[in-house]
Amino acid sequence: MDNLIDWNDFTKIEMRVGKILEVIDFPEARKPAYILTIDFGELGIRKTSAQITNYTKSELLKREIVAVFNFPPKQIGPIMSEVLVLGGVEPDGTVRLLKPDPRCQLGSRVG
Repeated sequence: MDNLIDWNDFTKIEMRVGKILEVIDFPEARKPAYILTIDFGELGIRKTSAQITNYTKSELLKREIVAVFNFPPKQIGPIMSEVLVLGGVEPDGTVRLLKPDPRCQLGSRVG
């Protein structure tokens, strides 16, 4: 395997548990996407865009997710994306969101 990383590389990635508070359409996106507002507990609220329109807005609202929390903000059209929501990607490109244990506190680090 050519793409192996060492433990120090892995520990740099800060994945956190969050809860989606708001889901709105993102018509300016090149590919179908939503704008998500996500609560990370004591770490605060963050926004991002996500190409997860295979889910309905009601399926996403109040759903707990896992996101990479320490990427630098990235401008995506009119919004500043502050986190990267994680999911399994199927061969056809469909994203299936990761689901933390319901007992995890918002903002918990995933490791």
